[in-house]
Amino acid sequence: MKKIVEYRKLLNVEKTVDLKSLKAIYRNAMKDAHPDKFQGDDEGLKQAEENSKKIIEAYHFLVSINAETIKQLLPEYTETIATSTITDYKFVEGRLIINFSNASVYEYISVPKAIYIKMVNADSPTRFAKRHILNAYPWRKTINQE
Repeated sequence: MKKIVEYRKLLNVEKTVDLKSLKAIYRNAMKDAHPDKFQGDDEGLKQAEENSKKIIEAYHFLVSINAETIKQLLPEYTETIATSTITDYKFVEGRLIINFSNASVYEYISVPKAIYIKMVNADSPTRFAKRHILNAYPWRKTINQE
């Protein structure tokens, strides 16, 4: 959740922001931080490039967990967790990334390491995840990087 809070603070948005408003806020933030505004100012240019990367990352992340996006993806997600098994998973900085047998990949945010360890040690990681993770933590669909 720390990452979510940081991104919301960076873009100065509330939890309930809709996608249209989020897009407008993102565009305005990019206008202010765009590297093109700092030509000839090497220090300002470097800072603007860093800021714009952070803003882009925050925007894409917040879009992926926005209530409208989740609502749109919910039928597909429900189908995946009901009919697919887990083929691979990894834990990275409080995020649990799960690959399913239907080639879908979902990221679960703010999963405690202790829960991940219990999943690893479970007789059936898929069953453990269905009971304790898949509907208990914020999720977003990601692209399989393999």
